[in-house]
Amino acid sequence: MRKIYLTVILFVALCMLSSCKQPQEPDSTVPANNFEQPEPVQPDPIQPEITQPEPTQSDSTPPDSDNEVFWKAEQLLKNMTLKEKVGQLLFIRPESLYPDLSPSQINDTYKYGVTEFNLQMAETLDNYPVGGIAIFGKNIQSPSQLTEFISKMQQNSKIPLFLGVDEEGGSVSRIANTPGFNVQKFESMQAVGQTKDPEKALEVGLVIGSYMKEYGFNLNFAPVADVNTNPNNIVIGNRSFGMASNLVAEMVAAEIEGLHKAGIMSSIKHFPGHGDTKEDTHDGSVSIEKNWDELKECELIPFKAGIAAQTDMIMISHITAENITQQKLPSSLSFEMIEEKLRKELNYDGVIITDSMSMGAIANQYSSGDAAILAISAGADIILMPENFIEAYEGIYEAVENGTLSEARIDQSVLRILSLKEKYGLLK
Repeated sequence: MRKIYLTVILFVALCMLSSCKQPQEPDSTVPANNFEQPEPVQPDPIQPEITQPEPTQSDSTPPDSDNEVFWKAEQLLKNMTLKEKVGQLLFIRPESLYPDLSPSQINDTYKYGVTEFNLQMAETLDNYPVGGIAIFGKNIQSPSQLTEFISKMQQNSKIPLFLGVDEEGGSVSRIANTPGFNVQKFESMQAVGQTKDPEKALEVGLVIGSYMKEYGFNLNFAPVADVNTNPNNIVIGNRSFGMASNLVAEMVAAEIEGLHKAGIMSSIKHFPGHGDTKEDTHDGSVSIEKNWDELKECELIPFKAGIAAQTDMIMISHITAENITQQKLPSSLSFEMIEEKLRKELNYDGVIITDSMSMGAIANQYSSGDAAILAISAGADIILMPENFIEAYEGIYEAVENGTLSEARIDQSVLRILSLKEKYGLLK
């Protein structure tokens, strides 16, 4: 792993030194978790007809550098039903397993949190065998409760689950910011970046990864690879390591190393870069004006470093890159952005996961089923937290049944997912 880290350092040193640099870091902040309970919002999203032509589906395959891992994953895939395959493509909240909750309740930030695994949830998991579950602050009460909750979900899944959490350090730390957890806290990643010491970022990854592992997690939706170049950015702020792309790249690579040392998978975010925006994709559509060459000079540098450091996943955002993609779709639904840019140009063969599909940038414009089909068609491997999980699941399943999606395309993503699970010993 040290060899990988040194390789990344050499890579960063070759990047242009002047990219994305500003005189000083802004004093921007992201509100910390709190557990007040506002009234739930009941959105009534418009679901326009989707007119996107079916893209040519990629014939790329997962990397087979570890032939034994690949072989084991392939053998499991051969024995899976279509129902099980489709399930692996979905990463949901625990509340989605609870049949009595509506989509608006499921996606509420603070209320209606499920904290215990029950028979109804087990039945839903059996009928819809998802690939991963994301834990939020509303699902966490105490160390013992969290450990048991995760253990029960894992025990009741035929194929072991990805268990993920946003534990970035700083304001977005679902575990550390919950009262009663005696774990080390970090001020912010901006503060870590200001030290200009990659060893500090490695420590962040190792410390966070170690306590995540203790509670049963195996995936961190971190580090943030965005370069915070826009002082008006309300989404990223001090979640980013800073405003200089080379510095962010070094820190991202170091934190990935720390997470890996702790046995935790990393998912860097939010490709192709959310740092130069001023709107929030949680609320609605967000566009960037930069072209691809401009992104290569700044925003893409940390993502390249993350790929060199062997990040396990890349989370793709819902940002629309109007001067890069002809169809002007959110990046998470764009074949041009996923297959042509991230996979082919940046040579990334790992798992690609969307940002939450319950965000306004998607849910305000697409049904859960249509959005899931578009994302898989575009080359994404995992659909994160669709607004209506059952609709997304059945949409993908029916798309394969009627030929809109080929089963070979589904197999391609499932093989990547299973290979990653096998690499981390989840399938034993």
